[in-house]
Amino acid sequence: MKTKRISRFWKVVRIVLLAIVTVLVLWIIFNKTMTAYEKNKYPAVGQLVEVDGNNIHIYTKGKGDNTIVLLSGLGTSAPVLDFEPLTNELAKNNKVVVVELFGYGWSDMTEKERTVENIVEEIRLALQKASIKGPYILMPHSISGIYSMYYANKYPEEIEAVIGIDPTLPGFNHSPHPTPKVSESHAMPKYHVAPTGIARLAVFLLPDLFLPSAVEDVYSEENLKMTKAISVWNSFNKNVANETKNIHHNIDETIDMTFPSDTPVMIFTPKEENINEDDQSKKTFYQTQLSSGPSSKLVTLEGEHYLHRTLYREMSEYVNEFTETHLSN
Repeated sequence: MKTKRISRFWKVVRIVLLAIVTVLVLWIIFNKTMTAYEKNKYPAVGQLVEVDGNNIHIYTKGKGDNTIVLLSGLGTSAPVLDFEPLTNELAKNNKVVVVELFGYGWSDMTEKERTVENIVEEIRLALQKASIKGPYILMPHSISGIYSMYYANKYPEEIEAVIGIDPTLPGFNHSPHPTPKVSESHAMPKYHVAPTGIARLAVFLLPDLFLPSAVEDVYSEENLKMTKAISVWNSFNKNVANETKNIHHNIDETIDMTFPSDTPVMIFTPKEENINEDDQSKKTFYQTQLSSGPSSKLVTLEGEHYLHRTLYREMSEYVNEFTETHLSN
């Protein structure tokens, strides 16, 4: 009798395990089918250029004497869509370019390490391949401040100015800015989970965590639909995980750098004070990164880390005033 009960128990276990495996396989198939459908439905809105055997996506809008290159923060799945309000505003007076690094937006994945050296060379080559001539005004958000620092020091003749959006810079306690949302997080897994459908499930169950926080009607319904789809493709991918792993390397490579003294620099940062473990104010730290000359400016705004989502009009006005004052074209 006992043997029969044990036999029935293991039979039930096998059935349950088989059911679980079947559901997982069906979910993975469903996810791959939906991803293929979405990528066909939402093709790249900009230009794809080949860099080291893979495609980087570049979106360009507007005309003007100044070429502003927007670079996104770590883990922002769809930079072109995230920057859209700011891009539209800046493009009224400038040529605006959004470069989506490997693993972001409509760009491919790469096997190359996500070091500051590789990333900067990829940005340069992508701009060249897209026939976008410099010199450039780099406008980095968050972790891209590190890449802009390196770029401005290694190729100063290519950079006309740097305008940071609460940028991560190498001397602030070796810490990237904390960001609470999943799509903006620096705490990424060390493996690519998108093919398993986990990202799709997360976006379905917790969509607000993957969508930009902004006032109503800033982002169109179509933008938000595409953002959710691209978040499924890109969230927690191997390139973002590798970029996270390389943060300390990238900081070490730039720790002794400051922006060239003859490069105009403006930094936007939230008014709310951010203090690091050494009791250093972020605003105070930013001041140390700016030269004492008239071509440097720190602007504090009422907002959060992703300032461009809500304050794009104010930021655009500051940018236009700054470039008119400090850049001669």
